[in-house]
Amino acid sequence: MLDDLALFVAIVDAGSLNAAAAQQGLPAATVTRRLQKLEAGLGYRLLNRSARRTQPTAEGWQYYEQCRPLVQALRQATQRLDATLGAVSGNVRVLAPINLATSLLTPAWAGFMHQHPAVSLELELSNVVQDLVGSGADLAIRVGSQQDSLLTQRLLGRIELALVASPSYLARAGTPLSAVDLAGHAQIVGEPLRQWRLHDPASGVESVIQPQPRLRVNELRLAVDMAEAGLGMVLCPMTLCRDGLRSGALT
Repeated sequence: MLDDLALFVAIVDAGSLNAAAAQQGLPAATVTRRLQKLEAGLGYRLLNRSARRTQPTAEGWQYYEQCRPLVQALRQATQRLDATLGAVSGNVRVLAPINLATSLLTPAWAGFMHQHPAVSLELELSNVVQDLVGSGADLAIRVGSQQDSLLTQRLLGRIELALVASPSYLARAGTPLSAVDLAGHAQIVGEPLRQWRLHDPASGVESVIQPQPRLRVNELRLAVDMAEAGLGMVLCPMTLCRDGLRSGALT
């Protein structure tokens, strides 16, 4: 009934059914039907209608004068609520992997806070996957496919990975030519990349390897440093090994 009441006020303000229909984006027949429904519910006629103009009856004028302030107040309250809900504010607690948060996402944190000055951001960085609900966090940024189908998930992007080692290590142990050859190599695992998914661009073959690491660390930057020191091969994001590849410390 509130919608029909607001439509009645709009008809009186517009001066005709057709003008009100155009303003509201409704068919004229719909406006007429809803007005008739309102009049039937009230038990008296609100408007005298003609082809080009409508004129409130005595009861219609009285009803209009009482209802118009209520409709305006409701519209203003709705607008204020929309503005409040549309404004981003409050505290946001985020779980994120250490390396991703401190490298690739660093500009994103700063940009978000500049864009939303009313937000306070709480970052909890760990390479251990924590329970999002149990931790009380608002959201988590994670790498790879997630098992919990009850959580709302959104793909933020893709990270290019590379399997790298130092030239000194490869000189000693040889260069693997396929995924099968990795079984004879020293492997370094940096969390959260416990499983290696490898793609051979030459053959198009994709292999999934469960590494048996000589060294396992929960911080990828350290894993890359250990690979540069000649301790073995590591699968890591290009963001962490690009400098080493450029300098020749990794290959």
